[in-house]
Amino acid sequence: MDPRKLALQCRKLADAKKAENIVILDVRKLSSVTDYFVIATGTSEPHLRALMDEITEKLREEFDVRPHGTDGTARNNWIVLDYFDVIVHLMRADAREHYGLESLWGDAPRLRALRLRSPSVPRPRTARGSRAAR
Repeated sequence: MDPRKLALQCRKLADAKKAENIVILDVRKLSSVTDYFVIATGTSEPHLRALMDEITEKLREEFDVRPHGTDGTARNNWIVLDYFDVIVHLMRADAREHYGLESLWGDAPRLRALRLRSPSVPRPRTARGSRAAR
């Protein structure tokens, strides 16, 4: 799978499990280790485990993609999933603030996910001259 698509898919899966403050950093010009960092915040140990399970299981089931390695635990407040070209960091808010990955990689551009526009709902029209229109 293309690294950009993989990073976006990881973001989508984390979002589906209600991860907070999901960021994708494009580090291709800054690092020879990986292409993208996906950083997401979990609110508790069970939430971090649920995020990890969602990402690893869905990528394996739908795309036959498995991490080359994992590190950390929900108990340690930081889980790393290494997909080689994409490294996913699942962190509790306090650990994320303490380690400041976004600051360390501050020169990295952020990859924005394309969002589909929701269909616009037309506003009801009021009759000209009616009290609601005045």
